[in-house]
Amino acid sequence: MDRARNTCRASDGDRYLPLVGKRVPAARAGRYGPGMRRSIATVSLSGTLNEKLTAAANAGFDGVEIFDQDLLCSLWTPRRIKERCDELGLKIEMLQPFRDLEGMTEAQHAQSMRRFEGKLDIMAELGTDLVLVCASCQPDAIDDDQLSSEQLHKAAELAHERGMRIAFEALAWSTHVWDYRRSWKIVRMADHPALGTCQDTFHVLSRGLDPWAIRDIPGEKIFFVQLSDAPEMAMDILQWSRHYRVWPGQGSWDVASFLENCLIAGYTGPLSLEIFNTVFRRSDAERNARDAMRSLLYVEDAVAHRGNMPPGSLDSAPPAPRVTGLEFVELGVLEQHHPLTTATLTALGFRRTGKNREKPIELWEQGQAKILLNTSAVSRGDQVGPHIAALGVGLPTRPRHSSGGPICVRRCPPRAVARGTPPTPRSRLRTAPRSFSAGWSNSPSAGQFTTTGSRIKLTNRTTSTCASNT
Repeated sequence: MDRARNTCRASDGDRYLPLVGKRVPAARAGRYGPGMRRSIATVSLSGTLNEKLTAAANAGFDGVEIFDQDLLCSLWTPRRIKERCDELGLKIEMLQPFRDLEGMTEAQHAQSMRRFEGKLDIMAELGTDLVLVCASCQPDAIDDDQLSSEQLHKAAELAHERGMRIAFEALAWSTHVWDYRRSWKIVRMADHPALGTCQDTFHVLSRGLDPWAIRDIPGEKIFFVQLSDAPEMAMDILQWSRHYRVWPGQGSWDVASFLENCLIAGYTGPLSLEIFNTVFRRSDAERNARDAMRSLLYVEDAVAHRGNMPPGSLDSAPPAPRVTGLEFVELGVLEQHHPLTTATLTALGFRRTGKNREKPIELWEQGQAKILLNTSAVSRGDQVGPHIAALGVGLPTRPRHSSGGPICVRRCPPRAVARGTPPTPRSRLRTAPRSFSAGWSNSPSAGQFTTTGSRIKLTNRTTSTCASNT
C-alpha cells in the first residue's frame, strides 16, 4: 500500500482505488436495533469486484453480499477479497446464491452436498458465516415439503458444524416453492438453528403476495432481508427480475410496508439492496452506490414516519417541508446557445426583467412564470443544449431573520443532511434588492431570485433556501 497516496494496488483490474476509513456520516448516528447494518449486493454495481467494493465503502455501506459470479470473475482469491473488505471497513454479510439443494433425488442431493461442502470452504476464506440457498428451479424438482425439509436439515447440520448458517429463499420463479410462507413452513419443519429464511421484496411483491404474514415468522428465523423495487410490468417474471429492478422509491411497490413487517417480526440483521438492472450494471459504480444509499435511507425514513414502530427505535430524517407550488425553472445554457435561447423566450412572450450582479444569470418573466437563464450552470458533460439545471418551489413560511430587508440564506436542510448530503461548509446572509438576489455559492448554478414568500431551490448538487422579506 502506498500510504503517501492513501491508495492500494488493486490487481483486480490493475487500478489504483482509494482506501477509505470507517465512515460515520450524520445519517447513521442511530440504528433500528442491535447489529442492524446497511449492505448492498455486488451484483447491483458495475465494474470489477474491487471497484464495486470501493464504491460501496465510499457510499457508506457497512457490508456487502458477494455474488457468486463476481467471485468467479475476480482475479483475487477469496482470502484476498476478505483482506480488501477489511481494508475498506466492509463486512461480507453473505455469499450468494447456492442453487438446487432441496427437492432433489437422493443421487442429485448427494452431488449437491459435495458442491455445498466446497462452498463452505470458500465461505471460510471469505470470513462470512451465511450462505443464500434458493428454492429449486429444476423442472424435475420433487414437490414434497417433507423431503425438502430433510435435505435442508442435512445441509444445515453440515454448516452448523463449521459455525455457518443457511438462509433459504423462495424464488418467484421456483418450480414449487415460490411463496415465502411455504419456504417458512419448510424451514419450520426442518427445525434446525442454522437454518432460517431470506425475505426478498421482489420475490414477495412480484407474485402479488401480502407481506403481512412475515410478522408470523420469529425474528430470529429471518436471517436476511433483501430490498428492491420495480415498475409494474406484464412480462416473464424471470426477465422482469433480471433486468428491471430499481432502487427502493423508484418503482411501484410499497417497499416501506415490506420492511416494516420484517422489523415488527423482530428482524435485527442487515438491510441489504439487491438490484438486477442492465442499465445499473453499465453506470458509474460510485454514483450508483450513492444513489443506493439514498434509496435505503429513504425507505428507512418512510418506515419511521409511519408511526407503527416503538418511539426511538427508528432513526429518521426531519419531515419534508410543505411546498406551495413551482416558483421558477433554471435553464443551463452554453454561451454559444444563449442568443438562440433568448430569441426563443422572446418569441414565447418572455422578457428579461433582471440580471445577477455576480454571475451570468438572467431572470425572464411572463406573468407568473419565471425562468432563470444561467450560462454558468452547465456542469454535466452529457448536456450539449439548454437543459433544466434547477427547480424552485415555494414554501408557506419564511425563515426568521433580524434585518429588515430581503435576505438570502444558502444552507443544506436537516432532511438532506440526514439522507447523506454533505453539509454546506458555510452559510452567508446578504442584503439584496427586492427583485433579485445575487448568488454567492461555489455551485455554478447558485444564482437566485427573491420576489415574495420563501423559495427552496432543488439542484442536482445540493439544496438551497432563498427567502425575502415582503
